[in-house]
Amino acid sequence: MKTIVTVQDAVTAFADWIEPTDAELEAIEQEMPVILADVDLLDAQIITLDRVPTELDNRRLRRARRRALAARLAAAKATSAATVPGGAA
Repeated sequence: MKTIVTVQDAVTAFADWIEPTDAELEAIEQEMPVILADVDLLDAQIITLDRVPTELDNRRLRRARRRALAARLAAAKATSAATVPGGAA
């Protein structure tokens, strides 16, 4: 007869080192404006799923798209400015 063993020990055995590092947490903090802007865009899109979008819904979607694009552009500029030594153009 075979014994049945739980896999909890195998899953939780490495839990101490699975925590995010300081560098990973910093990267998440830098991406947070993009994440929040994407969440706002998804909220605006979800509102319009079950109905015909009104003019107010269309404005909300346009604003959310602009904020998401602006957040991505700012993140891209910050990343490129950090990786280019000497600020070369």
